[in-house]
Amino acid sequence: MAVKMKTVVTYCAKASCPTHARTEIPVRDLNVVIDEPFERGGTNLGPTPTETAMTALIACTNVIGHKNAHRLGVDLGEITIDADCKFDRRGVLMEEEINVPFPEITLTVNCTTPATQEELELVGIETAKYCAIAKLFEAAGTDLKVNWVKVG
Repeated sequence: MAVKMKTVVTYCAKASCPTHARTEIPVRDLNVVIDEPFERGGTNLGPTPTETAMTALIACTNVIGHKNAHRLGVDLGEITIDADCKFDRRGVLMEEEINVPFPEITLTVNCTTPATQEELELVGIETAKYCAIAKLFEAAGTDLKVNWVKVG
């Protein structure tokens, strides 16, 4: 008898906030630290909340991209991901409320691969359907572009 995995799960976290700038969040057997740089009164022990959001998008693109490539039989080879993220800081600077703090993000997924450009584009189309973090940014109004590029 096969065990059916739950499709909706609940994540729970209990964070400690040892300073105004640092947040420590236990996740599985890890301790994630989100912090501000020294110049903003932090201890620089981790990325800022906004840097964490951007890096989560990059990581999700990597993970879901590889899952889709595997499902489609596409060898991505070695990849790097370049991000160009526009961030409207007026909100975090308390100048005014900003409805779309990240108005534009472009990711370029560079693949040194035997796959064709058309295969990479298919992986990109499928990845856009399933990357949870990309969905969050798009729902928030971010103009998100993800370009899958064959290198070499």
